[in-house]
Amino acid sequence: MTEKVFKQVLPLVNDPEKYSFLCEYVKYRIEILRTYMETELDPSKLRYVQGQIAELRRFLTLQDEAREKSR
Repeated sequence: MTEKVFKQVLPLVNDPEKYSFLCEYVKYRIEILRTYMETELDPSKLRYVQGQIAELRRFLTLQDEAREKSR
C-alpha cells in the first residue's frame, strides 16, 4: 500500500471503538476458519484457509502498520 492509502486508513485504526470492533470480528472469523480446518481433509483447501487466516491476522497489526507508514 502507498502512504496515501495508509493515511486514509488512519481514522479507522485511531478510533479505539472502531478498531476494537474490527479486531473482535477478525478474531471471530479466525476461529471459524480454525474450526473448519479441524474437519477439512483436502490439503489444497487447508492451505487456502491457512492463507485466509494469515491475511486476517494482518488486520490485527494494521494500526501499527498504518501509523508507521503514513508518516
